[in-house]
Amino acid sequence: MHWLLILLAAAFGAVTGAQLPRARYRLSVEPEEAWRSSGPCGHAVTGWAGPARCRVCGGRYGPGALWPALVTAPVCAVSAAAVGARPELAVWLAAAPVAVLLAGVDWSVRRLPDVLTLPLAAGTAALLGVAALIPGAAGAWPRSLLGGLALGGGYLALHLLHSAGLGFGDVKLAAALGCALGWYGWWPLLLGTLAGLLLGSAYGWGLLARRWVRARGGGGAGRGAVMPLGPFMIAGAWLGILLGAWTAG
Repeated sequence: MHWLLILLAAAFGAVTGAQLPRARYRLSVEPEEAWRSSGPCGHAVTGWAGPARCRVCGGRYGPGALWPALVTAPVCAVSAAAVGARPELAVWLAAAPVAVLLAGVDWSVRRLPDVLTLPLAAGTAALLGVAALIPGAAGAWPRSLLGGLALGGGYLALHLLHSAGLGFGDVKLAAALGCALGWYGWWPLLLGTLAGLLLGSAYGWGLLARRWVRARGGGGAGRGAVMPLGPFMIAGAWLGILLGAWTAG
């Protein structure tokens, strides 16, 4: 039964992940721009789910459907392996495609759109409230809400101190991730938060090292860029959720 649950979760992740490329293309715009409604070929882009390919000429205007499926499927499968047949697994599976889409958009344009972060935060809180009412749940809903407030408040303080390096979208994402991490306890919240920051720091140091090597080689240091923190926050939170699920069992 456990293996069947894992296989079903992987299939869910593969199917939902394959629907993300079009939404990623349409949402990957600068803050002052409207969502994309046409492809590079000039033909209209309709709908939000599906491959990033023009329905008229067949031209591709974004990554293929394989990349998100290759991410979402194992994420859902490993989540099912860690959580088992607990009610909160449905919440993690529902949140996984949204989180992968957010990571993709942030990686592309350094932006976490409200149209994704706000529903993720509200949906996670609401669905965990429902899961808490079902026998077999391993977490606590009040602590989940406190976790969202704590992590969102912490990132808000960091945003106010250094808004150039940490955007307000990161604050809203932190509220959603804190809600998920707080479900299992304060230790998963702490470790998931630290894991995200460490992953982001490692990537940042890697960028600095690459620029230093290029400068030493005579290629110039290159132009600095804002680092996408969202993907690392999400990855760290997922690791914290896995830890919480395993220790709760």
